[in-house]
Amino acid sequence: MNEKELEEARLSCEQIIDRVAEAFVGNRLLLRKLLAAALANGHVLFEDFPGLGKTLLAKVFARAIGGDTKRVQFTPDLLPSDILGMNVWRQKDSTFQMMPGPVFTNVLLADEINRAPPKTQSALLEAMEERQVTIDGATLRLEFPFVVIATQNPIEQEGTYPLPEAQLDRFLLKLSAGYPANAALENDILLRRIHWQKDDPTADIEPAVNVRRFVELQRFVETGVYTDRLIVDYITQLVRLSREHARVAVGVSPRGGLALLRASRAMALIHGRDFVVPDDVKLLVPDVLAHRIILNIEDTLEGVRGGLVVEEVLSQVPVPGEA
Repeated sequence: MNEKELEEARLSCEQIIDRVAEAFVGNRLLLRKLLAAALANGHVLFEDFPGLGKTLLAKVFARAIGGDTKRVQFTPDLLPSDILGMNVWRQKDSTFQMMPGPVFTNVLLADEINRAPPKTQSALLEAMEERQVTIDGATLRLEFPFVVIATQNPIEQEGTYPLPEAQLDRFLLKLSAGYPANAALENDILLRRIHWQKDDPTADIEPAVNVRRFVELQRFVETGVYTDRLIVDYITQLVRLSREHARVAVGVSPRGGLALLRASRAMALIHGRDFVVPDDVKLLVPDVLAHRIILNIEDTLEGVRGGLVVEEVLSQVPVPGEA
């Protein structure tokens, strides 16, 4: 990647973030992390309280990258075929016709994903990992890009089903939007609502790039961003130390290390660099690794969370280039 291509890629990333920020009031770092996950060909799980804009953010992001989006409201009676699609018998010509489900899109919003039973949740596993689905023995490829943005509510647990560890591991990042940081941001939300004169401004958002350009950016991340051996060693130490921590029953898998590498490459491109620096890794470690750690039962009962373990691991691993 030459300097001109690198600068154009940085500008494209900045335009996407600016376009999302037109509708979503919040921390731009959160938007950069969401974009990094999508550029790294990964998926994002938002765990947050109701009313913080998770659904709006997913819909606006899909518009900003010029992609198609579909939404699935997860409920206890949702079936795998409601997500993947099914073959329907056509009486007219005595044949089966494939009726594709909402998974055939660029950005799939899986709203309140923990309200569906495990069988339905697991229907997404093949799609998230391999970008394909199998229906009645036939394998169908999904479009590129394909990004799942899932949401779950951490407080209303009645009638919910915890996500299996195997599915949590498929999410590149686990993020939280949180409440507005100050009164000025809260005020901005109200003023924008008056300006929109409607609850959902998604239709008025103009794409910052098209799907073809976004796929090019994903390719830049994969092939055009250099990762020094020292950075690779740094990621390896973080992952391995997570398994040796006294509070941890099951540490981060090699997939988690690969996820951190991919996300760090994407963050480097967003910052206009074709090489990864330690700050790219440190910025993403909590969001990539914390949800992949399974703690000992006694520590879980005491209220310890994976984020605390990640902070301790980060503090113990020397940062490359620092004395």
